[in-house]
Amino acid sequence: MVDLLDRWRAAARDAGARPDAETTRAGEHLLARWREPHRHYHTVAHLTAVLDVVDRHADLAGRADLVRLAAWCHDAVYDPRAAGDANERDSAALAASLLTGLGVPASAVVEVRRLVLLTAGHVVRHQDRDGALLCDADLAVLAAPPQTYDRYAAAIRREYAHVPEPAFRAGRAAVLTGLLALPALFRLPPLAQRWERPARDNLRRELATLTDAPADAG
Repeated sequence: MVDLLDRWRAAARDAGARPDAETTRAGEHLLARWREPHRHYHTVAHLTAVLDVVDRHADLAGRADLVRLAAWCHDAVYDPRAAGDANERDSAALAASLLTGLGVPASAVVEVRRLVLLTAGHVVRHQDRDGALLCDADLAVLAAPPQTYDRYAAAIRREYAHVPEPAFRAGRAAVLTGLLALPALFRLPPLAQRWERPARDNLRRELATLTDAPADAG
């Protein structure tokens, strides 16, 4: 993953981190977390996909370097058994600790922490360009072609293999219903124009399979 480490070092450097071995070790530590064996969707592939969206649309952000750092950290802590927004809160705390230790200015650390916390509910204030880009990138998979979306949904199910099928269906349906209730899944106009409709179609299609199938299916 040399390329990914290069991308980490560049984002950290742009945010003010010291260009030394500690920055590389921090990137390696994050990659080790993204490679944990219990992950099936929240993997290095997801990290890369989020970074790719951020890079393609960096001109829409105010501080693309901080959005990239938030992308690196937003699922750095991922425990499917955690309750509520514990993963996002712990990921934000890890981001703050790592970046502070690398010499990133305090104001930038606060902003990265804020961005990471946004991914708990994907609710973004109007004119928050950086928050919008991170959340839009994080949710980009929702607008994928149906077969790709179905692989994503199956990977999420594997991450929650410890949850009995009826409970999983109820919990997943609640997540999808919450997403569909958002006024908009995507905030940045160039992305919303392309992604809003296919994403909502995918969400409704999955929700139908969860609520129409027998409770003991699978």
